[in-house]
Amino acid sequence: MHVAHLSLADFRCYARVEVPLEPGVTAFTGPNGQGKTNLVEAVGYLATLGSHRVAGDAPLVRQGAQRAVVRGLVVRDERQTLIELELNPGRANRARINRSDNVRPRDVLGLLRTVLFAPEDLALVKGDPGERRRFLDELLTLRAPRLAGVRQDYERVLKQRNALLKSAAMARRSSRGMDLSTLDVWDDHLARAGAELLAQRLDLVAALQPLVAGAYEELAPSGGGTVLEYRSSMGEGVPLSGGREALYAALLAALGAARRQELERGLTLVGPHRDELGLRLGDLPAKGYASHGECWSYALALRLASYDLLRMDEFGGPEGPSNKGGGGLGGAPGRRLGEGGPVLILDDVFAELDARRRERLAERVATGEQVLVTAAVPEDVPEALKGARYSVLDGEVTRV
Repeated sequence: MHVAHLSLADFRCYARVEVPLEPGVTAFTGPNGQGKTNLVEAVGYLATLGSHRVAGDAPLVRQGAQRAVVRGLVVRDERQTLIELELNPGRANRARINRSDNVRPRDVLGLLRTVLFAPEDLALVKGDPGERRRFLDELLTLRAPRLAGVRQDYERVLKQRNALLKSAAMARRSSRGMDLSTLDVWDDHLARAGAELLAQRLDLVAALQPLVAGAYEELAPSGGGTVLEYRSSMGEGVPLSGGREALYAALLAALGAARRQELERGLTLVGPHRDELGLRLGDLPAKGYASHGECWSYALALRLASYDLLRMDEFGGPEGPSNKGGGGLGGAPGRRLGEGGPVLILDDVFAELDARRRERLAERVATGEQVLVTAAVPEDVPEALKGARYSVLDGEVTRV
């Protein structure tokens, strides 16, 4: 899988730009603030319908413009798919696939898969639990686009239930009565959607565990072992096993147990939206104890493990000889190393890494089918990542 052409109109600093791309490594170099990250941000948006830098779409539209358009020609197994997204802040976004208008933006999910590592990813280790929940949920959607609907259902029910709880809390404070019979209905809906999301997250964490450990060992051989630990808001004594029906029953019971406290606070206190992905390095939590370099390696290991997992999904499992050391970059039998898999994006990360980690990372990803790199100066791009080069200056993208 690779992007063969990227076209932007009124996206970020670009009034209009056309960038032909090819398999292998492509590096965008130039001083900071010139538009390098905007290019790879657009590629990531085509895959995820979101930016790794901002929460909403408004900052993505060029100042003075009413909308932005992102187009990408995606090649997968020799088939071409044209994805077009129109960003309309304050209004519904629009999508087209191969010029067809009869699609929703959500329908493009899965047509392009990317894994993006950027300086912002340090928050995966050092940030609040919401950063790690988003990491899991975005990876779930990349693996199975239908889960975007599950996430939306859960968020919709959560919003409705919180509104009811807030109204009930206000009524209690003013000594007014309120009919809470509908709360049982919302409990059931939340537990049902939450059980599906929780089950998928648990499966994902189990699949990531050995891949993260292998990737971290490659980047920092003497850095200690990594452990991913899913912590449920239902409490430590609640088993996270038995399948979706068991999780549904557990969530329903936990909501019932927390109802009095929720009515007092006007907020849903139990569910996947309150869960945490714990990251340990050795016997200690990475957050607060790991060094800056260790945090970088941990965040990078999470992204590399995501990359490995998506490749394994596509090829039905790693090929043994090319996967020694947990590398995970080998394809299925009959595939050459480097074929297939998601597009890997490394946005301004090499300047943040010491020489050893820089070289280890470069050697590990050099065989990817398409790797997009941004760097302030060409010297920051390791020799192992030789390939096409573009200079980005004042919003102009020029092949070097």
